[in-house]
Amino acid sequence: MELLRKWLGHPEDIYNLLRFKMGGYRAVMPRMDTDSLGCGLRTCYRYLNQTSRSFAAVIQALDGELRHAVCIFYLVLRALDTVEDDMSIPLDVKVPMLQEFHSHLYQPDWKYTESKEKDRQVLEDFPTISMEFRNLSKVYQDVISDICHKMGVGMAEFLEKKVDSQHEWDKYCHYVAGLVGIGLSRLFSASELEDSIVGQDTELANSMGLFLQKTNIIRDYLEDQLEGREFWPREVWSRYAKKLSDLAKPENIDVAVQCLNELITNALHHVPDVLTYLSRLRNQSVFNFCAIPQVMAIATLAACYNNQQVFRGVVKIRKGQAVTLMMDATNIQAVKAIVYQYVEEIYQKIPSTDPSSNKTQQVIASIRAMSLPGSPMASRHHYSPIYLSCAMLLAALSWQYLSTLSTATEEYVQAGEN
Repeated sequence: MELLRKWLGHPEDIYNLLRFKMGGYRAVMPRMDTDSLGCGLRTCYRYLNQTSRSFAAVIQALDGELRHAVCIFYLVLRALDTVEDDMSIPLDVKVPMLQEFHSHLYQPDWKYTESKEKDRQVLEDFPTISMEFRNLSKVYQDVISDICHKMGVGMAEFLEKKVDSQHEWDKYCHYVAGLVGIGLSRLFSASELEDSIVGQDTELANSMGLFLQKTNIIRDYLEDQLEGREFWPREVWSRYAKKLSDLAKPENIDVAVQCLNELITNALHHVPDVLTYLSRLRNQSVFNFCAIPQVMAIATLAACYNNQQVFRGVVKIRKGQAVTLMMDATNIQAVKAIVYQYVEEIYQKIPSTDPSSNKTQQVIASIRAMSLPGSPMASRHHYSPIYLSCAMLLAALSWQYLSTLSTATEEYVQAGEN
């Protein structure tokens, strides 16, 4: 019944979940036919689906040869990330392994069979991945190898040090996410589906990655604490507590929320760059690929802002909300309207006593200037009483059915939750 009450509070979610399930997802994430692929590529796409509920669907919706290049790019970085995450590898082995990982792309027989991580298949069968890498056009190979090298060096740097300053926070996020944005942008331009400026403007591409990574780090405070990881910058949290873990204590909840709001304000500074980047995209599949994670991120920040639950459990956007964002974020005006909606939601929650309130208001003003609503999308959550009544009736009749959405639908929705 809790699920039913949740849907009755957001009847538009029911309509959009049904619309998504009954074919709406095909407009943004069409299914890919793998029957025509060679054995190696089929294996790579199988690994993609096994290792990433978040990205598998959006990658497979990309056009032409770009799809294969991004698939291999993802798997190479997943293999690199698996090495970084594997705590069973001694540091004296792991550091050079990360720094030199890119060289294994050109070694047909290289593989690593001693990993204990859940995604170890990408290391154990790295010869298949590296073979398909070498089958790509040289322009794609150069991008993937270069980004893999830079990311490996960056990961090695942060293995034994914590994130202290906000500058180091940006640097860490650059290594693990900004470089991904830069690499993807270069692949987009190399495919000629996008203009050369998309790949050349590394500052905007970096911001795309930093906005997503900072959102994940902010949202995942409690999970990271429970697993012994710390990614919030000391420069910020040390103004509110002696130890980062102290923010989870009930007696510190007020200052914890103030720290949270400061970090969200920091992340919001990337939004103007995100909007500028998206406004340059011309290919629909590339636009969907880039826009969907960004609107999920702004919705997640709106849910986290001034929210004590970040320190008590998991904060996620509703599945119906995620589905709505996925189907709506298909053009720049729609994305601007979505962004406007969520920064307004944040603005309405700014406490007058919050130490960062002035900075939060300022960054929201700059975002507003770029995303003023100019289309019906801005008011897409206003529904007539008749519609609401029908939706509630539909909820009462079908809530149990909807609570067991198909596995395919769940995979698509997970794109906004990871």
